[in-house]
Amino acid sequence: MTAAMAGFGFNDMLVKTATKTLATGEIILIRGTISTCLIFLLALHMGALRPLKTALHPMLALRVLAEVTATFTYIYALGQLPLANAGAILQFLPLAVTLGAAIFLGEPVGWRRWGAIIAGFLGVLLIIKPGPDGFSLASLLALACVFAAAARDIATKRLPQGIPTVYVTLLTSFAVTAGAGLFITPLGGWQTPPLIDVSILALAAICLMVGYLALITAMRTGEISFIAPFRYTYMIWALALSFTVFGDLPDMFMMIGCAIVVASGIYTFCRENRRRTDMPAQSLPRAPH
Repeated sequence: MTAAMAGFGFNDMLVKTATKTLATGEIILIRGTISTCLIFLLALHMGALRPLKTALHPMLALRVLAEVTATFTYIYALGQLPLANAGAILQFLPLAVTLGAAIFLGEPVGWRRWGAIIAGFLGVLLIIKPGPDGFSLASLLALACVFAAAARDIATKRLPQGIPTVYVTLLTSFAVTAGAGLFITPLGGWQTPPLIDVSILALAAICLMVGYLALITAMRTGEISFIAPFRYTYMIWALALSFTVFGDLPDMFMMIGCAIVVASGIYTFCRENRRRTDMPAQSLPRAPH
C-alpha cells in the first residue's frame, strides 16, 4: 500500500504538470496507451491473460467502471486544484469504503464509526471550503472521485481469487484509455503534444502501473483494516511534491481538514480491529456456573 501511494503521488505530480499544456482527455489517452501496452507485455510474460468473457464478471465490470469514473473526475480536478488539496480530499476514501460496506454489503458499523465518518466528511468540507469564495466544480469532482474509488475498492475485495491481479490491472487501464478515446472531443479535444509532454506522461504511466499493481495486490492479499491506514502516506508525497514542484503552500483550513480526515480514518480502523479482536471471544460458549 505504501508503494502504491508513492506511485500515485508521483503520477499525480507528473499529470498535473501536463495539465498546463494538454487537455484532460488527451492526457488520459496518451498515458493510458503507454501504460496499457506496458501492462499487456507484463501480463503476456506472466501468462496472466484470460478470455474476454472473464471481464463480464459483475464485480470486475463494476471495478472497471468505477475506475474509469474516478480517473476522469480526478484528473480534471487535479488540473484545477493544488496537488495537496486534491490529495487531502482523497484521504476520505477509507471512510467512504467503510460507509459503502455498511450500506451495500450490510457490514455492521457502530455509532462510534458512524461518528468518525461524519467527522471525516466535515473535515473534507473544511478542505473544499463550500461557499461562493471557496467551493468549485473541481472540488465536487474530487469528492465524486472518492466515492467512485470506494466502489472500486469494495469490488476489488470481492473479485474471485482466480482472476490474476495483472489481468485486472490490464482491463482497468484499457477501459480508461478507451473511454478517453471515445470522449476525446468533450474532454478538450486533441492537439499534437510536444515531445516533453509525451515523456512526462510516459513516466507517469510507469508510476501509475506500479500504483495499480501494488494497490490491487494489497487489497486482495491483506486485511483491509490493517493496510488501509497506510493510504495516508500519500499525503506525505502530495505535500512534499506540491511545495517543491509547484510552490503551493496549504492554508490553515486545508491542514486542519486533512488532520480531521486522517484522524477519523485511523480511529475507524482502530475500532474495526478492536471489533474483530473481540468477536471470537464473544462467540465462544459461556462456561457453566
